[in-house]
Amino acid sequence: MSIMLLRSVVVYVLTFAVIRLMGKRQVGEMQPFEFVITLIIADLACTPMSELAVPLVHGVVPILALYLVHFFICFLSRKFMWFRYGITGRPAIVISPRGIDYNELKKLNMTLDDLMEALRGCSFFEIDQVAYAIIETNGKLCVIPKSSSAPVTRGDLKIEGEQAAFPINIIMDGKLMKENMKLAKIDDDFLKKYYRQTKVKSYRHILLFTIDSNGKVFIQPKDASKYYVFEKQTYKGEQP
Repeated sequence: MSIMLLRSVVVYVLTFAVIRLMGKRQVGEMQPFEFVITLIIADLACTPMSELAVPLVHGVVPILALYLVHFFICFLSRKFMWFRYGITGRPAIVISPRGIDYNELKKLNMTLDDLMEALRGCSFFEIDQVAYAIIETNGKLCVIPKSSSAPVTRGDLKIEGEQAAFPINIIMDGKLMKENMKLAKIDDDFLKKYYRQTKVKSYRHILLFTIDSNGKVFIQPKDASKYYVFEKQTYKGEQP
């Protein structure tokens, strides 16, 4: 009995440490590969705890191996954008000012019932209240409401406001998003004009650069303790 207790404590401490090192995501926020690794670790941890005939090392080594797999996947995801999208996929816009994008729903294997249920979970009960709805890579639905349906609405106060704008990622982790640059109809000179105002010499030192359809530019350098916002720049791109 004491051996089983000791093995259980060892496996618990190891499993807790590995899950802790993997990050602070809740189960509902995990990427698919993280969820799979977590399930396998949970199964591996049960065997050496309950089966005394199974050497303890047969549970410890696979758990540590899975942690290393997780570490290298996360490392490669930070280094290579193509690898990140291959592992986690891309956020999908399922509702835009043009309405519901049924083709995106089919790609996500979602039905209209699934979409409506997710909208209700975000406290939206009518499609025309929504400017944009995005399915994140972890399956969570995020909603940008129309200006007239936002909390403490301008519509209630009868004040005209700018239409809700969707930010387009131009630079992420020091890497240019060429497709998004074409969508926003901006070039390298446009980028240099703004990121050099943050005292960086290359886009590789930019953590995040976005521009929205209202012309607002957001820039966060990698090694800076603040971010920069430039309001109402000239924007000639298209809505995503």
